[in-house]
Amino acid sequence: MSRPDLPGHVAIVLDGNGRWAEKRRLSRTLGHQAGLRALRRTAEHGARLGIRTLTVFAFSSENWNRPAREVTRLMELFMSALDKEVKGMHEHGVRVRFIGDPAAFQPELQERMRAAEQLTAGNDRTQLNVAANYGGRWDILQAARQLAGQAQRGELDPADLDEAMFSRHLALGDTPDPDLFIRTGGEQRISNFLLWQSAYTEFYFSPLLWPDFNAAELDRAIASYGQRERRFGLTGAQARDRARA
Repeated sequence: MSRPDLPGHVAIVLDGNGRWAEKRRLSRTLGHQAGLRALRRTAEHGARLGIRTLTVFAFSSENWNRPAREVTRLMELFMSALDKEVKGMHEHGVRVRFIGDPAAFQPELQERMRAAEQLTAGNDRTQLNVAANYGGRWDILQAARQLAGQAQRGELDPADLDEAMFSRHLALGDTPDPDLFIRTGGEQRISNFLLWQSAYTEFYFSPLLWPDFNAAELDRAIASYGQRERRFGLTGAQARDRARA
């Protein structure tokens, strides 16, 4: 039986790897490695709690603008994680899925992403969506292009287009919208992540840098979520009546 105080879908902006490393006078690469370990811990703890879906912002479409050396190391770490970290997640019943535009990645990396999805395809404990070369505006734009193409071919009457139909063409079109959005690192912005899907999401901003994020902080975020009254445009009384129904 699902708990009403437990979010079914949690989205996280993984912020602070570089700052974590700089504070320790380490290379940014070591910060990203520590961030990968934090991701595995979080996914496994989320699975234990019963969170059905976890979506993480691993690499945005804007991250290509970072120094070339750092981007290269990020890609190398990404491939290493697909060989090592995914196996551990697989053992914990986590299904891995990638969202975003993979075309900019090297063919070898694209193949490893597909292999990770295939390895974990039968798992149903928790789904981990990894947003890689993803942006919220890109997501909305590619959905609009798909629908415009259908209309141009005579397969869709624009008058029939509604929010539900549009949502189905987004990268997470088969997944409920996030209930809880967490950003680490002390920043309070969403940085082009799940723009459409977060219209009624509850937000939690953690001061911890991502490599320091742990089970206790995830528990605090969920506890905060459990104290919120989600009204979705209704009055408080209406929302409580709906929850009791």
